[in-house]
Amino acid sequence: MNQQARRIIITGGNSGMGRAMAERFAREGAQVAIIGRDRNTLRATAEELGSQVSWYQADVSQREQVQSTVTAIVEQWGQVDVLINAAGFVRGATTDMPLDEAEREWDAVIDANLKGSFLMTVAVGPYLVRPGGRIIYISSIAAFTGGSRAGSTAYAASKAGLHGLTYGFARELSSQSITVNAVAPGYIADTGFTGAWTDEKINGIIKETPAGRGGHVDDVVAAVHYLASPEASFVTGEVLNVNGGWLFGR
Repeated sequence: MNQQARRIIITGGNSGMGRAMAERFAREGAQVAIIGRDRNTLRATAEELGSQVSWYQADVSQREQVQSTVTAIVEQWGQVDVLINAAGFVRGATTDMPLDEAEREWDAVIDANLKGSFLMTVAVGPYLVRPGGRIIYISSIAAFTGGSRAGSTAYAASKAGLHGLTYGFARELSSQSITVNAVAPGYIADTGFTGAWTDEKINGIIKETPAGRGGHVDDVVAAVHYLASPEASFVTGEVLNVNGGWLFGR
């Protein structure tokens, strides 16, 4: 793969870690397509990052929208080198809720975080380059810990499900020289996921982290950049923890 000529799709590429990934790859000369729900942030991100970034408004949990968006991208590019599934969000679902409310929250999180990644993988899969295609899922330490507070069950389950996608699609696609991996960040300071956390909570996490600091989006981007690179051609079915040692050995 030519690093500068690659064609990269990033879901959730209009904010947070996804946006930082889009910026890194575009800066290196890749063609980047970002997908998200918010038209305004998508447009603003593409304008800020330059002409090599195109945007597509779509809800990745909706099959029809996924199919039409991937078709439009492939019509422009012909093939895809890298698919990064970074779209997702957190909603609380607890046993204190009425069952119908808990179900709504569960469905929303599972649909966006897990089903969306599955649909994107199946839709993009036929167009990934062979050899050299890359699929990367953005998971979370919550897949191992159950989350940092009550109500994180749906989010934790969705991220654990991404590990299942990683293993299953690695088993299917690795023989075609397509690698499938996941990155599981821990506490990442500069994201919307942790923006409302108290200093007490953050300091407690840092005290438990051997690296002695919180993470930054650049730490996650570096891990994704490696897994997307030609140098990672013999790494597949891997969940790469990026958490400063807060949790390891899994």
